[in-house]
Amino acid sequence: MLNEQKKKAEEKMNKALEVLRKEFTTLRTGRASLGMLDGIMVDYYGTPTQLSQVANMAVPDPRQITIQPWEAKMLGEIEKAILKSDVGLTPSNDGKIIRLTIPQLTEERRQQIVKHAKKLAEDAKVAVRNIRRDVNDEIKKKSKDKETHVSEDEIKKLQDEIQKTTDNHIKKIDELLVHKEKEILTV
Repeated sequence: MLNEQKKKAEEKMNKALEVLRKEFTTLRTGRASLGMLDGIMVDYYGTPTQLSQVANMAVPDPRQITIQPWEAKMLGEIEKAILKSDVGLTPSNDGKIIRLTIPQLTEERRQQIVKHAKKLAEDAKVAVRNIRRDVNDEIKKKSKDKETHVSEDEIKKLQDEIQKTTDNHIKKIDELLVHKEKEILTV
């Protein structure tokens, strides 16, 4: 039963880490990345559909993304969706392919993006700590239950293991942040 709590905590912490990784892929770094377009939904015959489901996307060079719709009539819808999104890119359309040119980031904009990345990392750390707190509360609750015979030593040992797991995940978050920060600040 107690190992089940530990396993549940670790799974939730891994999910928090994965969410942070996904959020980091959407941050602009001055380089073209298909992850920048992940959240864009296109109106496909009245149905909101992921951009990747209606077009072929590629990164021909580090400063450009090309989007080639599978149906030519989708060009306008894709352009509208990109303009409505918050990626801050203006599409250029040649009738067959949409090109997105990634502008060079200013130093001020790079600092803003780093600040946002730090906030995302801090939010992930808070989520991991909240998971630790919830699991520890649950363990304390179950230890007071008369039906489960758990010694104080077992509870203390499990709480120490959960703390080590928490520390490990926070260390991974810090490593992700350092890597992303370096990527953003590299010109």
